[in-house]
Amino acid sequence: MIIPTTYQAALLLTLLSMICWGSWANTFKLAAPWRFELYYFDYAVGVVVAAVIAALTFGTMGIELSFVDNMSVIGRRPIVYALAAGVIFNLANMLLVAAISLAGMAVAFPVGIGLALVIGVALNYAINPQANPNLLAAGVALVVVAIVLDAMAYRAHSAAQPLSGKTKTKPGWKGIVLSLVSGVLMGSFYPLVELSKQGDIPLGPYSVAFCFSFGVLFSTFVFNIYFINLPVHGEAVDIRQYVRGSAGQHLLGLAGGILWSIGAISNFVAAAAPREVQVGPAVSYAMGQGATMVSAMWGLLVWKEFAGAGPRVRILLALMMLLFLAGLTLVSLAPKYAS
Repeated sequence: MIIPTTYQAALLLTLLSMICWGSWANTFKLAAPWRFELYYFDYAVGVVVAAVIAALTFGTMGIELSFVDNMSVIGRRPIVYALAAGVIFNLANMLLVAAISLAGMAVAFPVGIGLALVIGVALNYAINPQANPNLLAAGVALVVVAIVLDAMAYRAHSAAQPLSGKTKTKPGWKGIVLSLVSGVLMGSFYPLVELSKQGDIPLGPYSVAFCFSFGVLFSTFVFNIYFINLPVHGEAVDIRQYVRGSAGQHLLGLAGGILWSIGAISNFVAAAAPREVQVGPAVSYAMGQGATMVSAMWGLLVWKEFAGAGPRVRILLALMMLLFLAGLTLVSLAPKYAS
């Protein structure tokens, strides 16, 4: 299998992961008014397609143990860890989308992903400490502050918009609770990924992605039974609407899953680099969660979510970007100064 042999290559893979994880949701917006419950079926298939292709190509090249050989000698426990990680992530991701439909991005993303960042980095560092804890903590703190500023910008901009005949209300507790649950779950899946790579014969990064993707696929059909029949927002979904979707909507769902999976594979491969050039799981996870800021930039530059924003909102956005870049820099330097 192919893995990075330099720190720069590993860091670039984590940046690719951040971009992919922050960009896949654009396919859902392009598929509107396609319900997320229906979109998610194609999304889950796309996650598997990308993982299988990567495993049978990059996972079989090079001089390291190939994907097929790895899977033939691996024990049951690492596979269970990777499958469980896929299931937990999938539920967290679906709950996050549900929270957005109730409370909006201004609450769901900062609360959910912010909590996931704190939990995930702490757990990953506890399991496998491979970075300077002071730099890592400072970088994470700056990213968290940036996330809070992003939320403040969303709220200020939303409050300044005309009512257009609709009464504005504060986000309900249901959306906030869903965000919190999503954050706890989102922060818990990556340590399971790390556990699947430990032991006498651990899973390689492409094997992890392969097993993880099937955890996503299988759990989608289970979780969507609930979301389709008892949606957290709107009317129940008629499953027959899935076959009535356009080819474009189905392709967008596949593209979203493929894009997210590329990000996950890049993240796993970066964390599997030789120890002397490895970014480390805590750093890799933190960089991946920077996707929240990437999503904000898509909304700002492409979807024009801040069109007509006032001076206060623009200042908050500028500070958010600066703090995010500063935090990202500290996180990326943390492995170089490990104590």
